[in-house]
Amino acid sequence: MSAYLSGPVQREKFPRTARLLRHADFEQVYKRGKRHFSALMTVFFLAREQDGGMRVGFTVGKVLGGAVIRNRMKRRLREAVRLEGFRPIAVDVVINPKKSLLDAEFPMVQKEVGRAFQVIEQKLSEKRNT
Repeated sequence: MSAYLSGPVQREKFPRTARLLRHADFEQVYKRGKRHFSALMTVFFLAREQDGGMRVGFTVGKVLGGAVIRNRMKRRLREAVRLEGFRPIAVDVVINPKKSLLDAEFPMVQKEVGRAFQVIEQKLSEKRNT
């Protein structure tokens, strides 16, 4: 038997229910949500009324580079979000990367995403307790 696997490797996914897909949802987060700034990204978030988990979307403007560069940024962010895990809170999150994300090591990107999720949880729990 070969040391190589035959067929696709199974791994955790970024489920469709955890994605922010509609333009109107992005607009709501931008207009009514709060912001968290970090060295590699700006994270916008807005608590939802409905139950359900976290939904995450990404926006990468053309000013950051061509399609190949923008897609690479989105792939890195999607993987960092997937590895950090989705929080069981009803919140919509939009991550807007900065140019510095391209040069950053992946563990740093993952750490920044995890920190952003912690800040979001903390701010939303403070809001509920007041």
